[in-house]
Amino acid sequence: MGKEYDVSDIKIMEGLEAVRMRPGMYIGSTGVKGLHHMLWEIVDNAVDEAANGFADTVKVTLHRDMSVTVEDNGRGIPVGIHEKLGVSGVEVVFTQLHAGGKFDNDSYGYSGGLHGVGASVVNALSEYLEVEVCTGGRLYRQTFRSYEGPDGKILSGRPMASLAEEGRVRRQGTKITFLPDKRVFETLEMNFGVISKRLKELAYLNKGVTFMLEDERDRGNKKVSEFRYDGGIVDFVKYLSDDKNAIYAEPIFIIGKKDNISVEIAMQHNDGYTESIFSYVNNIPTTEGGAHETGFKSALTKVLNDYCRKANILKDKDPSLSGEDFREGLTAVISLKMRNVQFEGQTKTKLGNTEARTAVEYILSEQLAAYLDDLKNGEVAAKIADKAAKAAKIREAARKAKTMAREKSKLENAPLVGKLSSCTGRNSELNELFIVEGDSAGGSAKQGRDRRFQAILPLRGKPLNVEKKRLDQVLANEEFRSIITAMGTGIGEDFDISGLKYNKIIILSDADQDGAHIRAILLTFFYRYMKELITEGHVYIGLPPLYKIQRGKDVKYAYSDVELNKITRGIKGYTLQRYKGLGEMNPEQLWETTMNPENRSLIRVELTDAADVEHLVTVLMGDKVAPRKEYISEFANFNKTDTFEDKVTIDGAER
Repeated sequence: MGKEYDVSDIKIMEGLEAVRMRPGMYIGSTGVKGLHHMLWEIVDNAVDEAANGFADTVKVTLHRDMSVTVEDNGRGIPVGIHEKLGVSGVEVVFTQLHAGGKFDNDSYGYSGGLHGVGASVVNALSEYLEVEVCTGGRLYRQTFRSYEGPDGKILSGRPMASLAEEGRVRRQGTKITFLPDKRVFETLEMNFGVISKRLKELAYLNKGVTFMLEDERDRGNKKVSEFRYDGGIVDFVKYLSDDKNAIYAEPIFIIGKKDNISVEIAMQHNDGYTESIFSYVNNIPTTEGGAHETGFKSALTKVLNDYCRKANILKDKDPSLSGEDFREGLTAVISLKMRNVQFEGQTKTKLGNTEARTAVEYILSEQLAAYLDDLKNGEVAAKIADKAAKAAKIREAARKAKTMAREKSKLENAPLVGKLSSCTGRNSELNELFIVEGDSAGGSAKQGRDRRFQAILPLRGKPLNVEKKRLDQVLANEEFRSIITAMGTGIGEDFDISGLKYNKIIILSDADQDGAHIRAILLTFFYRYMKELITEGHVYIGLPPLYKIQRGKDVKYAYSDVELNKITRGIKGYTLQRYKGLGEMNPEQLWETTMNPENRSLIRVELTDAADVEHLVTVLMGDKVAPRKEYISEFANFNKTDTFEDKVTIDGAER
């Protein structure tokens, strides 16, 4: 019989104990992502000072002991004694959950930190935290530590002494240094590149604010980055469009305010076929869109259709053009600053405020109409209208191609005959689809798989690079038609994830340049036409081994040169096989190393920085050769295996 459940089982967590007990509830994980989330919490507080006009500089420093400092020149955390708690405002902020200046609109008009838990959570999960506040011409300091109490329990974020005044200063602002606790986190190694990209994004979103990053961890190679963009999101759009062929020189910039919602929009069309819309609310990326994006699309379609009729581009008898037509080749950044933000879900990726749609529609409708009516913008307006008219013709061709593809799929999945080897299980939550390079590897995968839940779709040759093709051309490609039919989700505007037949889509290609190219092509396709597959965590890359090491009956596999050196160090009399391709493995080896959930390693593909991904896809897969050569020359390291360190998901044994 189980233990009785009574009142003694109900635990009350005091202070910051709850954070220590369940860190994932507050920062997502105790891995690399959670570690960086700690930094974002403190950076966001500094940015809130800048976004509300009280600071113009934010500096992040990575120290050799793995501690991090974030400094701003804002107002400084209040140092006075809190009326109810009897301690300083600084101590309240760092020791009390749900305490802060962002619950009303008096101290902060706009804020990304909504719940008042950021600073206290960072303190709770740090070995030590030191805060310096410069305000009113005086310097104040307080230190907090997490240590083991007499009963063996960790006491989290306890103040070592009260806030102390340490003299006079001329500067203003807050400086916070914290060391994440190694008892909590799997690693304390923060990624310079990840931090640099986020600070760059924040610099675009906060016009005129300087963001600095210094990395002191390598004594002989100090790294420094600095970002400031006086053009704000206009500069952001120029950066995103840099490697595309813009059809007019300067982005269109819209700015306005309605019902205490500040709206900024920058947009520019290029000669490509895909739309790229990036939206933010109080500096937080809303990767799933929401009300503000809905308002943007609605207003854009209406205003441009009205212009086309007024300019006699569309006759009375002509049907209106669709939103897709006007958004073909569009790069846009939407940035809102507002109060009482309502995000859908814990991840803050979709905006729910209906008033945001109203504000965006009103401001964009009014100002874009005025822009198009201005004679000096006539050439830009004509180019947008002409591109949309051509897109409408292509869309109609694509619609017919989609209809044909649907009809073909009804005829017993005609495009898949002789290609897809389905699994017998009907539970899509358990099923996996391996997209395999080549018939030879496909044959081994079909024989080696567990047919109860693993389906195999071999590719015959390289699919199209969709970045350079129209939708109708993509739909005419047999390889992509097969993938679309196998998925069951549709594509583009017709995409519906509820029809997905497989929980994991696993790209399995050779560990060479051709294999890397095929992976890039497939990932570009998913990103452009089935992005939700990536954002919902369904797309993976399979990692086949590079080497087979055999000594007698003992067989081991190495997935990198580093792992090979570890396995072979100090042993003699072994044979080594270097796999040049998947086709060299027999079915048993392919199952054992790459397909068996107990042993395999998979990389889950994630969108950690949508704007950076957009830029990278354009550079690597777009028309312009020079930026691609420059990028490969500067960054490519084909022997490095930790590139995906923040995206690796281990299915079986860790590698």
